[in-house]
Amino acid sequence: MIDKEQQHKPETTSNLEHFSYDNVIVKNFAIATMFWGVAGMVVGLLVALQLANPIFNIGEQAWLTFGRLRPLHTNAVIFAFVGNGMFAGIYYSLPRLLKARMYSDLLGKIHFWGWQLIILSALITLPLGFTQGKEYAELEWPIDIAIAVIWVVFGLNMIMTMIKRRERHLYVAIWFYIATFVTVAVLHIVNSLALPLSLFNSYSVFAGVQDALVQWWYGHNAVAFFLTTPYLGLMYYFVPKAANRPVYSYRLSIIHFWSLIFIYIWAGPHHLLYTALPDWAQSLGTVFSVMLIAPSWGGMLNGLLTLRGVWDKVRTEPVLKFMVVALTAYGMATFEGPMLSFKNVNAITHYTDWTIAHVHVGALGWNGFLTFGMLYWLFPKMYRTKLHSLKLANVHFWLGTLGIVFYVIPMYWAGLTQSLMWKDFTPEGFLKYPNFLETVTQIIHMYELRAFGGLLYVVGALVAVYNYYMTAASGSLLKEEEASAPALQGGHKIKRWHEWIEARPIQMTIFSLIAISIGGLVEFLPTYFVKSNTPTISTVQPYTPLELKGRDIYIREGCYLCHSQMIRPFRSETERYGDYSKSGEFVYDHPFQWGSKRTGPDLARVGGKYPDSWHYNHMLDPGSMSPGSIMPSYPWLLDDDINVDDVPAQISLMRNLGVPYEEGYEDKAVADLDKQADEIVESLINDGSETDSRKEIVALIAYLQRLGIDAGKASSVPLK
Repeated sequence: MIDKEQQHKPETTSNLEHFSYDNVIVKNFAIATMFWGVAGMVVGLLVALQLANPIFNIGEQAWLTFGRLRPLHTNAVIFAFVGNGMFAGIYYSLPRLLKARMYSDLLGKIHFWGWQLIILSALITLPLGFTQGKEYAELEWPIDIAIAVIWVVFGLNMIMTMIKRRERHLYVAIWFYIATFVTVAVLHIVNSLALPLSLFNSYSVFAGVQDALVQWWYGHNAVAFFLTTPYLGLMYYFVPKAANRPVYSYRLSIIHFWSLIFIYIWAGPHHLLYTALPDWAQSLGTVFSVMLIAPSWGGMLNGLLTLRGVWDKVRTEPVLKFMVVALTAYGMATFEGPMLSFKNVNAITHYTDWTIAHVHVGALGWNGFLTFGMLYWLFPKMYRTKLHSLKLANVHFWLGTLGIVFYVIPMYWAGLTQSLMWKDFTPEGFLKYPNFLETVTQIIHMYELRAFGGLLYVVGALVAVYNYYMTAASGSLLKEEEASAPALQGGHKIKRWHEWIEARPIQMTIFSLIAISIGGLVEFLPTYFVKSNTPTISTVQPYTPLELKGRDIYIREGCYLCHSQMIRPFRSETERYGDYSKSGEFVYDHPFQWGSKRTGPDLARVGGKYPDSWHYNHMLDPGSMSPGSIMPSYPWLLDDDINVDDVPAQISLMRNLGVPYEEGYEDKAVADLDKQADEIVESLINDGSETDSRKEIVALIAYLQRLGIDAGKASSVPLK
């Protein structure tokens, strides 16, 4: 695995140490990868069908609606499919690179079963509506704690294995594993900071602009350090193994690693261009995003050039086919990402389906295909047999490739269509498509094509599962793979300056932590502590108790997944929605709800735009108010009661988070809730709709009618 630029003479000793590699843990993670992968993809196919036709919101069941299932899909694909695939590859490659069995079989088992229980808890809680309302970080606080504990178990097992290794040099793949462990731990802990109200309800300690910055620092770097760096480590191990060639350039891998982990962490604000985030933070995100293309493409080229001299094998070896397409998709996604960070490009693509296409080039192409290729290589090795069917592997390859094409091209087209229609004006200066629904119905057929592409990809994955199973059935698992190596000898002389850190796992971990911390601290600390970055608006007041309950329902139903609450300073948006959004509007928003996709219109100024009865009927039957709407109906909101028992505790918690409720307000909060609810019920009765004041629909109406009202009376003043 060491390339031509980094040859080391083998350690000499007369006493070889005999040990074995544990393939059972690798097998377990590999099986879990495909089980959860297919499950996550099937859920993804269902939500794609729901966007093509709301009839697929099966039986008007709350737990089967798009807003509940979309977070389940993303969590299943990211943390269950990619997560288990990452662990399978690490538990196979790490011991062999270090010439040592994993430090603890027990820690490995705790890691495996703990991770599966976390996934199972997500499978149960997300459809039930238990969510923090933060993309890719929806899971509630008890599960967040479990994730942190299991992640530490994984990291401890990994680092202790490095300490007891028999190979002095830490190969480049291991550097990426270390950076993954360190950075994901930091990201998860900071972004998950919340105060719990109950077992499955908590509120982010950050609000508004600060919460948005932390969330997309996390969201962007979850992509970087959960979906990218560990898979780059796997690429540096499995591509040379599959090609039987050394990695192209060791020097390039050094530059690739350190520049990537340092630059990546700065790029999060490019998800918030033209928002209420301070301009300096947006500019930093853009600059570092553009810089990111250099190390990203350096890694891609290092992988592709490793295949020099063996390109003829790509025609016949399915493993190499999958890996070549994976690297190509990585190159495409990491070129597109920096381009999307340019403000003039972002103004066109943000909030549209272009972003969905961009994400799935990486998820389906890079992560999916590299995982499939790795497993096609692993199963015959572990089961001491040949792959069951090369023909089926090739069928899977073409099904998957066509699935990606049919998925992303319609979504690119849909994204451009949306943006051009949103921004189009008549010669007289009016919006050409003032009804947002016109921009939705125009792209329904593209959603149908996207679902077809997803179906092809799922069928390909099922073909792979069958091929893996038949391969395993035709052989026998080598549970303990015997190996031997000389013990690590002391007194090694460092020949190159970079060997000082590459042979020391603890120092590597510390320096990785420093490299990834700089960007986050530089961006976050001024935003949090320099008050001029988040000026308040004197007319913006805390939410009423009823509005807080309505906001909880809004988050529970995943409304933020289809509706933004952030009007950008474009004429096309201010004409359609009202005055552009200011940072002071969101100082009491725990968590922020700016959104990242507009399947429906922005709601930042929806308060007072429609009567209460419109919202009531819209939630009961969206098509009655908005013909052609693809939004599901929410009949349970008319039947279910809000819980008022925890209102005093909720007010107290919000005060602890900095929301200026007066002391003792807990004692009259429920009375205020009932008073506001009665006013809404009276309004509904006057318009011919009857309901009880404690129903969830009343609370949601109260929240929606509040949005943008205070800002409409705004006068911005600096914080003191």
